[in-house]
Amino acid sequence: MISRKHNKINIITLGCAKNLVDSEVLVRQLNVSGFEVLHNADPVESGTVIINTCGFIKEAKEESLDTIMQYVNARKSNLIDNLYVIGCLSERYMHELKVEIPEVDRYFGVNDLPKILKELGGRYLEELTGERILSTPPHYAYMKVSEGCDRKCSFCAIPLIRGKQKSKSLEKLHAEAQYLSSLGVKELILIAQDLTAYGTDLYGEQKLVRLLENLVAVNGISWIRLHYAYPAGFPEGLTEMIRDNPVICNYLDIPFQHISDKVLEKMHRGINRAEILFLIDRIRKTVPDISIRTTLLTGHPGEGENEFSELIQFIQDQKFERLGVFKYSEEEGTFAAKYFKDAIPTRVKEERFKNIMEIQKDLSLKANDAKVGRKIQVLIDRWEGDYAVGRTEADSPEIDNEVLVLDRNKKFKAGEFFKVQITDAREYDLFGEIV
Repeated sequence: MISRKHNKINIITLGCAKNLVDSEVLVRQLNVSGFEVLHNADPVESGTVIINTCGFIKEAKEESLDTIMQYVNARKSNLIDNLYVIGCLSERYMHELKVEIPEVDRYFGVNDLPKILKELGGRYLEELTGERILSTPPHYAYMKVSEGCDRKCSFCAIPLIRGKQKSKSLEKLHAEAQYLSSLGVKELILIAQDLTAYGTDLYGEQKLVRLLENLVAVNGISWIRLHYAYPAGFPEGLTEMIRDNPVICNYLDIPFQHISDKVLEKMHRGINRAEILFLIDRIRKTVPDISIRTTLLTGHPGEGENEFSELIQFIQDQKFERLGVFKYSEEEGTFAAKYFKDAIPTRVKEERFKNIMEIQKDLSLKANDAKVGRKIQVLIDRWEGDYAVGRTEADSPEIDNEVLVLDRNKKFKAGEFFKVQITDAREYDLFGEIV
């Protein structure tokens, strides 16, 4: 049991939005147990620090390790009393971490919430399922619809860390959406390792469309945004659901990873070039004004110069509205690490990464320039200096474009929608005036 010297716990969250949701759930449970909980605060403000780590790729693991050592040093300097590590890195490398960094009081895995609470002197309450304390602005929230993943992508360690897919029930998710709406949430951002497969483990078939039918009926929810839809086995009726329901944003995050048949086969993606192109065409024809965000992976074993050129041509042809890219890193225990040689030099991976991002930068500027003069609905998130900063339905928080509106007197409230006329554009920002 921890010292109650300050009775304050500081949770440091690293990694993706799925980790953020886990931290928010932990905060709620800790609050009910009588703790005051801070999030990403200065070390001296709390007696206990919990680091929720990421272990997805090399850079994320390095960030997690650096953060752990930062707080180990804070503990040695008597700035904090206790240090705990949870999350993906801890789940995957618990034994090694215990040996290499014994200064941490205790390590916990990704499914150890009751154990963490017991260690801290609290108690896990099952009746709080679905409840959490938001760390995002109060008008939007991430909603994790499932945990784990059943896919067999050769490069990905997530199934090794998070296990097989485990969907939340339709009833629980509907109740969670109502709870979030009661907190003032207007935008739900659905997340999962594999949104496409939601429900298959519980109901024997895909239930994403059915889930959306339930969620669009929740009072107070104005936007529903879809993240991480796997392209293979794309659900029937989903594009029509997006088209026919104004509450569902004309936005789809669907990571294609690559377009070369050779690389896709080595990646074990379960889809080929022709099927990807057919799917993109189907999505755009059904929802002509949709914004597609995709993620690509460069430097995977098998990606020679011809395959990379094919990927570049794919980007130039498709002109994705939003795009992110990762450099392949060999992850222990994955199929690729066991059976493929990581033969592409780091320098080449970096060059390919920069090449892709430069192309996307130009495409984004051209797309933004085309929006100048248009009137677009914008959700205000925050202020920066004299500007109210918001997003269109084509933009997810943190990762996508923003709209800046001059607002010296701060008359526009965060969490409210406004019609904005776009007056200027940059590569990743729009500027406008309230109509």
